[in-house]
Amino acid sequence: MVFENLSNKLQETLRKLKGKGKLNEKDVDAALREVRLALLEADVNFKVVKDFIAKVKERCLGKEVLESLTPGQQVIKIVNDELTMLMGQSVAKLNHASNPPTIVMMVGLQGSGKTTSSAKLANLLKKKNHTPLLVAADIYRPAAIKQLQVLGEELDVPVFQMGQQDPVTTVKAALEQAKRNRHDYLIIDTAGRLHVDEELMDELGRMEKAASPHEILLVVDAMTGQDAVNVAQSFRDKLGLTGVVLTKLDGDTRGGAALSVRAVTGCPVKFAGLGEKTDAFEPFHPDRMSSRILGMGDVLTLIEKAQSSFDHKQAQEMEKKLRTQKLTLDDFLEQMQQLKKMGPLNQIMDMMPGMGGLGKKLKGMSIDEREFVKVEAIIKSMTKKERLDPMIINSSRRKRIASGSGTKVQDVNNLLKQFDMMQKMMKQMGKMGKKGKGKFPLM
Repeated sequence: MVFENLSNKLQETLRKLKGKGKLNEKDVDAALREVRLALLEADVNFKVVKDFIAKVKERCLGKEVLESLTPGQQVIKIVNDELTMLMGQSVAKLNHASNPPTIVMMVGLQGSGKTTSSAKLANLLKKKNHTPLLVAADIYRPAAIKQLQVLGEELDVPVFQMGQQDPVTTVKAALEQAKRNRHDYLIIDTAGRLHVDEELMDELGRMEKAASPHEILLVVDAMTGQDAVNVAQSFRDKLGLTGVVLTKLDGDTRGGAALSVRAVTGCPVKFAGLGEKTDAFEPFHPDRMSSRILGMGDVLTLIEKAQSSFDHKQAQEMEKKLRTQKLTLDDFLEQMQQLKKMGPLNQIMDMMPGMGGLGKKLKGMSIDEREFVKVEAIIKSMTKKERLDPMIINSSRRKRIASGSGTKVQDVNNLLKQFDMMQKMMKQMGKMGKKGKGKFPLM
């Protein structure tokens, strides 16, 4: 999970405050010392940390906290508010041209993920009924043009390319084609270098002048930490940068770039890449990210993912089963097919309030094609009675199921363990649904 170490440390520090009936300045100073260390270890810019701590402390020493009956909760709210402000307060949307096409230039260093992010952005726009055209303007990196063409074919998005022609000539021709074919977005995949240099900036400057883009998005690898902020500053000084795309936010990254880049450069983070698949790309919501860092979940993103992945009728039928707590292994298989579209289970759990602990237990339970085939084979090797009541599956039955599915007994044990964990998760969701007197959160 993104920000995992930072999230754990902040949650632990703030949990200590929740246990106190009253807070004084000494308590606040001690807690903020730990918060400061956690942020610095996450590679957040030291000036940003200093300003952040000062703002939080000023609010924490006000009457709303020191005289509150629930001071710990007030501090958590303040930290949440300030984290959100630090990352941009609200989602920064793409600029739109009054006369299409809207032109988006994707810039950045080599290896940051520009080509993939260009395709992901095109895919996101296509899902919203736009008609993007991708432009292959990276003529230096081997196979860059071919990579974009392959991604374009996969997404059914047209790709304009002119081989090794001058990128400025390619961009001008692409713009004419976009107007002729009525594409409302033109996404330009530009070349990168291993470092910021005059040659790179000169070429990008000429392309900017030729295309007059409405957006210049800097693609930054979140794994580079503080260096990402330095790169963003360099590009901002040379180009009319309008926003940042952070890639690899699904990795084991310290996350300092996401928390620093807006404060240091003034450019908002507009999109986040959360995996290798072309649909693992979404608008960056500062409030939702802050909530996830503090273990408060991200229900809105969870709902959006569920709405795009789950069949409505199946969801209604599953809800009835959940209310009666009659989940079978057949249901489990069906749910895995749906969850597979949403991403790793541990990421989904992290989006649910109060479910972060279960998310950690589920770490490593990401569902890939090979694992799914194995699970399907195991379940289909069971009798109907076993699928309805897994409690009857003893040692000899497990050996038979493993033999019939071409797997090991350990694989069968793991599946039954996962099923048991899912049942516990569904029971917790059931309790949440009863408290809210409404639908189950995921439904």
